[in-house]
Amino acid sequence: MLNETLKRVGLTEGEVKVYNALIRIGISSLNNIHEKTGLERRSIYDILNKLIEKGMVTYTIEKGKRSFQITHPNKILSYIEEKEYELNNLKKEIKKEISSIIEIYNENKPPIKAEVYRGKEGFKALSEDMLGYKDVWFIGGSGEIQKIMPDFLIFYNKKRIKMKVMWHDLIETNTLMDIFKNKQKKELKKTQYYEYKTLPPEFHSPNIICIFGDKVVNMLWSHSLFAFVIQNKEIADSYLRYFKFLWNAIER
Repeated sequence: MLNETLKRVGLTEGEVKVYNALIRIGISSLNNIHEKTGLERRSIYDILNKLIEKGMVTYTIEKGKRSFQITHPNKILSYIEEKEYELNNLKKEIKKEISSIIEIYNENKPPIKAEVYRGKEGFKALSEDMLGYKDVWFIGGSGEIQKIMPDFLIFYNKKRIKMKVMWHDLIETNTLMDIFKNKQKKELKKTQYYEYKTLPPEFHSPNIICIFGDKVVNMLWSHSLFAFVIQNKEIADSYLRYFKFLWNAIER
C-alpha cells in the first residue's frame, strides 16, 4: 500500500525502494541501503541525490562518511502541494497560449482524420477532448471502464458536470450501469447532465461508440483500453442520426 502511495506521489520504482529501506532501517549508510534494496551502488547514489533534491531525504557526515535518513513524512504532503502550485502556474501560462495553439491546430486539420488512443493515459486524453463539447452520445456503454479507472471517473464526472457537458447514453442490458440503475435508482436520477435508455439484449457488443462534435470513437475494453477515432463531420452526423433513431425507438 505504501509503495503504491509513493508511486502516485511521483516517485520512481528505485526511489520507492530506497525511501522504503530508509523508513525501515533508519539512519543508514550507502552499504546498508545496498544490502536492503539490492540496487547497484551507483544507482542508489543517484536516487539519494534526487530524493535529497525533493526534500524527502537528508544526510549527515561523520568521519568523512555520509549517513542518510528520511525527513519528516509530512514532507510528502508539502511536495505534492509544491507540485500543485507549479502545475497551477503552468496551467495559467498555457491558458494564455491555448487559443493560438488551437488556431494552428485547426488550420492543419485534414478533411478526414484518424487517430488511435491506447492505455489509461490515452483514455484520459480522449476524455479531456470530450469536455470541449456541450453534448456527448454513447451507444453500447457497459460501465466496464468504472471497474478499470474508478478514481479518475469520479474526478472527471465532477469536472464534466461543472462544465455542463451533457451525456446521452444508450447502455447495454444487465451491465454494471444497469445494476446501478436498479439498486440506486434515486441516486441515478440526481445525476446532473446525464440521461440514458437501455438497449435490447441483442445489441450486446464489446465495442462502444461515442459521438461528439465531428468525431466518432470506437472503444474496446476487453483486452486493453483501445480507441479508434475518426474525425469527419459527415460521418459523425450519420452516426448521430443512427443514435437518435435508436433513442426514439426505445422506451425508458
